Amino acid sequence: MALLQISNLSFAYPESPQKALDNITLEVGEGELILLIGPSGCGKSTLLRHLKPELRPHGPKSGGICYAGRNIEQLERRAAALEIGFVQQNPETQIVTDTVWHELAFGLENIGTESGEIRRKVAEMAGFFGIESWFRRSVADLSGGQKQILNLAAIMVMQPRLLLLDEPTAQLDPIAAQEFLTMIEKINRDLAVTVILSEHRLEEIFPLTDRVVVLEKGRILWADKPEEIAQVLEADNRQGIFKALPSPVRIYSELQLRGKCPLTVREGRQWLRQYVRHDSAEGIGAEWPGNLKKTAFSRETKTGDSRPALEAREVWFKYSAEGGDILRGVFLQAYPGEILCLLGGNGTGKTTLLGVLSGTLKLKRGQVWVRGRKLADFKGGDLYRHNLVVLPQNPKALFASETVRGELEETAGLIEQDKTVQEEAISKLVEELGIEALLQRHPYNLSGGEQQKVGIAKLLLLRPKVILLDEPTKGLDACSKEGLAGILVRLCSQGVAIVAVTHDLEFAAEYGDRCALLFDGEIVSEGSPREFFAGNSFYTTAANRMARGIFPQAVTCKDVIRQCQTLQTPRVAASK
Repeated sequence: MALLQISNLSFAYPESPQKALDNITLEVGEGELILLIGPSGCGKSTLLRHLKPELRPHGPKSGGICYAGRNIEQLERRAAALEIGFVQQNPETQIVTDTVWHELAFGLENIGTESGEIRRKVAEMAGFFGIESWFRRSVADLSGGQKQILNLAAIMVMQPRLLLLDEPTAQLDPIAAQEFLTMIEKINRDLAVTVILSEHRLEEIFPLTDRVVVLEKGRILWADKPEEIAQVLEADNRQGIFKALPSPVRIYSELQLRGKCPLTVREGRQWLRQYVRHDSAEGIGAEWPGNLKKTAFSRETKTGDSRPALEAREVWFKYSAEGGDILRGVFLQAYPGEILCLLGGNGTGKTTLLGVLSGTLKLKRGQVWVRGRKLADFKGGDLYRHNLVVLPQNPKALFASETVRGELEETAGLIEQDKTVQEEAISKLVEELGIEALLQRHPYNLSGGEQQKVGIAKLLLLRPKVILLDEPTKGLDACSKEGLAGILVRLCSQGVAIVAVTHDLEFAAEYGDRCALLFDGEIVSEGSPREFFAGNSFYTTAANRMARGIFPQAVTCKDVIRQCQTLQTPRVAASK
């Protein structure tokens, strides 16, 4: 039985010459798990918002949506609130109360549920999602990942039939993201809740779905089982979408093999053992270390300046006199011409550390230097002119104009008075980031990935020497990540120091010069991407987990592919 029937749905944002959705037709069965994939701005978020009547964006629309046999526009507000749950891209915009327990109870209170039933349902959800330890905390004290988990729990307490999720793992660390997606699968499997979600992180969720729907420029290109979609994307050579597929799929396809394509790390590992034609995994790994001495992304990163562009010594910080220390004696150095990736679980203090480094949070003890000057010595706006810029976790905090072009022109005017030079700088960045079509759009009407691009463009127009990025790849598709990496590499060649807080392990392994792990308020581990990731069991890339014991030093898909290509007589079991 079809729970949703979308027929010839088209939609455009006001004053936009292009359709955000173009003749979408899709049927979703009761209890299905549907994954939406595609480039940033392809219409995933817009489509999801049309399935939640209260969140439907304003603009000309045609076509129709039926939910459980009824026109979704005519669905009673109470039924829509109870039966259709939505987890948005940014958890900040969905939380409405002051404490965790109150947020869980808020929806049930609004529909007049008896207090005893509220307590029972809230207790059940708190236990299921493992939030008992922070049940009575203020939501203001939660990390981004904890807020996302709270949003899901607050929706599931209403017992919906349809659950919509817009990049739900964007702010979760890798381990928490795996656990979150396992919860989604359990909700779908055990409660028969129909789930439709959009994602860019596909390693875990891709093989779990019933169908994958591929969108591009507002249109559905394909809708099929995961294994079929993997083959179609490889054959169609749509690299922008293909590069986002799970590592086993990309490795297998790059080697141009035939047979059943592995979708999971386990399947990829089994295939790889057969491919290398060797009985001893340990012996295989020992044959190939020489080819993996170089970093995954080869470039000249140092500029000859041995002095750090950004330095923190013995930094301590806590939010209140009564609270515990969030940062505990942090020591950090970032040099001109390098990308330092700062990793760690949710709530470990990564965003707090960026706040201290940028001067927006006042440290309790210790000292921070920017380009040889103490942070406290910068007056007025001097720190943020040609010195240091910060991309916040929510790029909306940077927006004040009604159009993207207005945002960029206002920022460019802070540094350069010559209009011609301003326009040249804007045009160059717009082209590099691929945001030409967004210039007349309101920044708040953009997808999460598009907002990231615009926020990055604003910061780069300030010509900084130190760049602090908080989750810069959040919401970006694979091609956009490559484009961003190219810009960051170019800036490094000009002597810029970049510190990126990220949960994107693949991005850190591919493009980082150094990786550091923040745990319990301290930096406990630091090294090159290969040193950092190769010995980890969980906090590492899918490619490394797949190749463990076979190619021990491989941490990226490129590493595994290169090693496979060096084998002279591989036996490909899948092709026989």
